[in-house]
Amino acid sequence: MSYIPVSRRTIRRHRESERSTRRLVVALSAAAAVAWLLSVTLSAAVHADTLVHNLAVVLHVLFLVVAFGAIILVDWHGLLWLVGRRDLSEILRLDGAATPLIWGGLAGMLATGVFLNPHLSNPMTDVKLAAVLVLSLNGIMLIPLMRRLARLPSEASFEDLTAGQRTHLVLCMIISQACWWTAIIIGFINAES
Repeated sequence: MSYIPVSRRTIRRHRESERSTRRLVVALSAAAAVAWLLSVTLSAAVHADTLVHNLAVVLHVLFLVVAFGAIILVDWHGLLWLVGRRDLSEILRLDGAATPLIWGGLAGMLATGVFLNPHLSNPMTDVKLAAVLVLSLNGIMLIPLMRRLARLPSEASFEDLTAGQRTHLVLCMIISQACWWTAIIIGFINAES
């Protein structure tokens, strides 16, 4: 183990950075929960006519394609990094490019979901809505880890992470995929009924 001297100033900046990241995660989690709650509440109050409903369905699916497509791409490249087929710098760059698509698509789905006339008394709809909330919070919980990964050398591998970081990354990937697929499958099942 090598000793790398670190100044007090560097340590202080790191602590400030960690605190600002925690504050960001709390603020974004609260915002995501409020946006989700607002979407669900408004969807119970708004009863869209056929034209508005059909337009909302088309837009909802387009936003889904954008967000979930970006998630699949990021998770696939992340998996390739896990097995040593991609550099960390590629993953971070792709994640940075995909992040606006993911969050923009998710925001669009929450907005259009208001006009889908969901059956809120259906337990499957409740599961879908819970999955959407969990996947949103899960994405936010990745922020601290992604910031730590950004400080690693570009050639860092999955094995270079601590056991906690590896677990965090893999669990977030599994939770993300499980929630997205749950929401998508239930959404299509509900659309058929």
